[in-house]
Amino acid sequence: MRVIVCGAAGFIGSHLSEHLLKAGYEVLGVDSQLTGSRHQNLAHLMDCQGFAFRHQDISESWECAGPVDAILHLASPASPKDFGSLRLDILRAHSLGMWNLLELARTKGARFLYASSSEIYGDPEVHPQTEDYHGNVDSVGERSCYDEGKRFGEALVMAYYREYGMSTRIARIFNTYGPRMRLDDGRAIPNFVVNALRGKPLLIYGDGKQTRSPCYVSDTVRGLHLLLESDEVRPVNIGNPDEWSMLDLAHFINRALGNEAGLVFAPPLHADDPHRRCPDIQRARISLDWEPQVTVADGIGHMADWMRTTMGMARNATI
Repeated sequence: MRVIVCGAAGFIGSHLSEHLLKAGYEVLGVDSQLTGSRHQNLAHLMDCQGFAFRHQDISESWECAGPVDAILHLASPASPKDFGSLRLDILRAHSLGMWNLLELARTKGARFLYASSSEIYGDPEVHPQTEDYHGNVDSVGERSCYDEGKRFGEALVMAYYREYGMSTRIARIFNTYGPRMRLDDGRAIPNFVVNALRGKPLLIYGDGKQTRSPCYVSDTVRGLHLLLESDEVRPVNIGNPDEWSMLDLAHFINRALGNEAGLVFAPPLHADDPHRRCPDIQRARISLDWEPQVTVADGIGHMADWMRTTMGMARNATI
């Protein structure tokens, strides 16, 4: 079975490519490398049988020779720090890029999986968030390029499903963490782990009471694989219902990594930053027989081990 993973040089995309290769798929990884890194995230796959890489911006017209059984769209900057500098690139990925990929899937008769996001729920007024909740999103806010980009992407997927009878899947991915996240990613967990390893205070935006539900990357990619192979057309939440406040998570990471530098506080970065975020995963449990397996303690340990190595390599290169 031959699949195209768009966004393959990114954090989740690289793990998904590796997972699908191990499952026996032939994988064509596609990435513009705007924020992903082939050299950092895919070097260990470049000589693997069944894997090929193509440097390609999906927002530009392109063709793919040979049969394609499935296309998985994970190609978009995803860190809030990118929402300002890369807002137009993000919107292109979820409009022009999405259109190009859906047309390619339609031409090839391929299944299509869209990696949407919990961000489509905005700052939710329903908790935990079920797939039937329509969200509370500011269409002109600072985060709208990503939130509304994902919402448009979902609408376009369903339009192709209804218009052409295509085989489509929508995954709403919640906060995922693990190895291969950029050290300067800007999201809470990599920021916390990097600073804890450096013996620096962990920076909390706002009062730290806002919550997230961390899901380790191996659980996320397993959920995506199961969704790809399922018959579930409706959106499916892929995330961990184990909800943490940023304050509790920061204290936990400091204790786990032996950092005694404590915490510092700063004003919130974005006015529309979600206050609570936690998935209802009943649909995933029933339709996919999936739920997370990796604890936060184990996941943070794996991530810290990888970051120690990466940071050490960077220091040696500087010296």
